[in-house]
Amino acid sequence: MAQISEFSLIFIAMGVTLGHLDGEALGLVTMVGLVTIAASTYMITYSHQLYAVCEPFLGIFERKGTPSEPTDATHSQKDPYKIVIFGLGRFGTAIGMRLHKRGIKVLGVDFNPIAVRRWRMLGMEGEYGDASDPEFIGHLPLAGAQWIVATIPMHIKGVSYEDTQATLLQVCRSAGFTGKIVVTSHHGADTEALLTSGADIVLEPFQDAADRAVELLTGSEPEERTDIPEIASEEKQAP
Repeated sequence: MAQISEFSLIFIAMGVTLGHLDGEALGLVTMVGLVTIAASTYMITYSHQLYAVCEPFLGIFERKGTPSEPTDATHSQKDPYKIVIFGLGRFGTAIGMRLHKRGIKVLGVDFNPIAVRRWRMLGMEGEYGDASDPEFIGHLPLAGAQWIVATIPMHIKGVSYEDTQATLLQVCRSAGFTGKIVVTSHHGADTEALLTSGADIVLEPFQDAADRAVELLTGSEPEERTDIPEIASEEKQAP
């Protein structure tokens, strides 16, 4: 379904002015334009949910023998990833490096190719792709994973787009993932919204850092520091 553009109204108005069309045609086109413009806005907003509903019926339109789009890494079915991390910024990379040190097999996913390259240089396997793309998520090796961790920053919702973390929750469940999903939040309202959307655990970096600081101040032993190399988008600009 697609909307008709405002230029259609201009052409129809010209036709009415020249006497080639009557007023009923102008009214009909105006009504169709208003309906399709309004409908297409919400169809774009909820495109992922609509795709999940329609996906089982779309296979009849595919050509037989069409190869699947290859992924960057080769995944072993015998040794599946225990944890898949979406978002390879400083926080996601820090989590991945600490899990890797403990011998836990982790797969990292990010839309920034520089972040994926850095992740691989640290000795871990990574994939480049869009976390909100249902087809991409469907090709990831999630069957053996126990946890999905999303460290993608939350964005302000709009009429024509929605938050990536909430979308990822829906897409992963639609793809058949049965493990637990962890997301991050910096605001209490976002935390409640993510829990309502189906997140099992919500990490709050500032709250968690404060809890760790209190533990250190009250006598806990400090852990070994893990240095995180910067990527181009994180480097501070020189004054």
